[in-house]
Amino acid sequence: MGRVGEVTAGESWGFPQAEGTGGGSVVRRILLGSQLRRLRESRGITREAAGYSIRASESKISRMELGRVSFKARDVEDLLTLYGVSDEAERASLLGLAREANVAGWWHSFGDVLPGWFQTYIGLEGAASLIRIYEVQFVHGLLQTEAYAHAVVSRGIPDAPKAEIERRVALRLERQKILVSERAPLFHAVLDEAALRRPYGDRSVMRGQLEHLVEISERPNITLQVMPFSFGGHAGEGGAFTMLRFPESDLQDLVYLEQLTSALYLDKREEVALYERVMTRLQQDSPDPDGTRDLLRGLLQHS
Repeated sequence: MGRVGEVTAGESWGFPQAEGTGGGSVVRRILLGSQLRRLRESRGITREAAGYSIRASESKISRMELGRVSFKARDVEDLLTLYGVSDEAERASLLGLAREANVAGWWHSFGDVLPGWFQTYIGLEGAASLIRIYEVQFVHGLLQTEAYAHAVVSRGIPDAPKAEIERRVALRLERQKILVSERAPLFHAVLDEAALRRPYGDRSVMRGQLEHLVEISERPNITLQVMPFSFGGHAGEGGAFTMLRFPESDLQDLVYLEQLTSALYLDKREEVALYERVMTRLQQDSPDPDGTRDLLRGLLQHS
């Protein structure tokens, strides 16, 4: 996204803005929460009873199980005892997960320009093994050059001080490092041709962006396709979206939909399956990566 997530500030996995995120490991919180919920349910213990055991409310247990709050080691220890988890190896594993869940992520240092709700997304993005996106308005944030990102941010918040714009651009460039890291995810992007023709910055900025897309599309973990105007109406009529898949079997695929001042995370199987079909059709109906590079070179010749 190069959209509102880093220009303004959602909902997190079907629930409101995550509490106490502070850049902690979103995925580990969700994993630990889901394991604690399964342990509680397997013992037939109510949330109210679990809350009483750690001197907390039922709603606190609910937030913990949804991964919406940080975890205190003492609370996790008491809950494991209540749930009958006596095996030292299992306890150590879950307590270790609790410690890891509270470790601040790199994006914590950008808290001055990063909305709390978008921290959740960055944590999920960084943990994904497969990222698939469809973008209409502009080139996706993970694929933007510094000059293009600067133009997008400046257009999005024209009254922002120069220092704030630079911080937001720096955040975007830092996010892009996941694509070239040792554990880089597979990244499959379908850009509508409109995103390439809508100018951000001057001609040199747009040329630099197009050249960057040609270059980065050669990376083995990146598949780039462009849905051309010539195709006419297509499956992406619902607008931009992102699909995330995780290496952990406990986490379902999810769809991220960003709005002007919030975002939605969809993880119901039937909803994810619908977006899966749309993404598949977009991929099938767009030129393949080689054809896309030809399209990009054609745009460069006329830019």
